[in-house]
Amino acid sequence: MWNETRGTQSAVSRAVGEQTGVWQESPLVGADALLKKHQAVASAAFRLSERPFLELVNVRGDTRDAAFMQAVESVIGCRPPEKANTVARGNGYDMLWLGPDEWLVRSAAAHDATRTAPLQAKLGAVLTGVFASAVDIGSGYTVLEISGTRTREVLARGCPLDLHPKLFSDGQCAQSHYFKASMTLLPTGADSFDLIVRRSFADYFVKIMLDAADPLMS
Repeated sequence: MWNETRGTQSAVSRAVGEQTGVWQESPLVGADALLKKHQAVASAAFRLSERPFLELVNVRGDTRDAAFMQAVESVIGCRPPEKANTVARGNGYDMLWLGPDEWLVRSAAAHDATRTAPLQAKLGAVLTGVFASAVDIGSGYTVLEISGTRTREVLARGCPLDLHPKLFSDGQCAQSHYFKASMTLLPTGADSFDLIVRRSFADYFVKIMLDAADPLMS
């Protein structure tokens, strides 16, 4: 959401530029109070938080095209993973396999628009003349972080995937759903995950996940 009215900058809103008068708000600005209430009582069993303003770019291309592979590697620092449901990492980015010719690139930290060009611009520049595309989708999604000893149990309440750590762990990713909301799921540790969720489902996602986690929080 873009808000023309200045306000107090917080975890869910920030100024896009010093002189623009434009603010950027996360999809969870409406659930900010709910998240703060949860985080105030969160235990080692389960914790949910948002990682707002990460760059998210959808990349399409052909791994048989050397020019495409080299162009992506020059920016991301790794080659697009070719094995299904795996993740490659480099230069502060994760590159998630979504299909034989499709990937999602996610930054490890929020983009500082005052210092560097956005990822989409960097990829667009090196992909000029290559049969490929790089589309910024960050405004349509957000990234949630969940962690805790009972995190996989919370996920299992609404996700049909087999989440056993021997089958699904760091270095892998998957597209699935949590109850009625689609998501891309990325293990980041033994008991932690990043969830990439559509903006239109963000509020619902947080509410349904916290409701499912409530009996397991103690």
